[in-house]
Amino acid sequence: MADIDRSALDRELKKGAAELLLLSVLEARPRHGYELGKLIEAQSGGRLVFHLDSLYPLLYRVEERGWIRGTWVEKPGERRRRFYRLTTAGQRVLRQQRRTWDEFVEAVRMVTRGEHA
Repeated sequence: MADIDRSALDRELKKGAAELLLLSVLEARPRHGYELGKLIEAQSGGRLVFHLDSLYPLLYRVEERGWIRGTWVEKPGERRRRFYRLTTAGQRVLRQQRRTWDEFVEAVRMVTRGEHA
């Protein structure tokens, strides 16, 4: 049996959880893209890193779906930044994705940690 390509597995797991992660960090307050990526990295202990070339397309897709809304903000002496906030639809999606993720994790745990007949 061939060894598992850990980086490919990590990529696929992150891809499957990307929307959930993004919506979760936006739940507390509006944030700009760079901050979102850094917050996910910090809260995961450095285990989840979103590079800007994958984070921004994700933000655009989620905004197109109506789950987040972006607004340009300009502050004196700073460059313009787009801040994203969760919409009402995004809050509903986040609740559903959390339930689905919890059920999935519990099912995997039952198989991988449970007693086998």
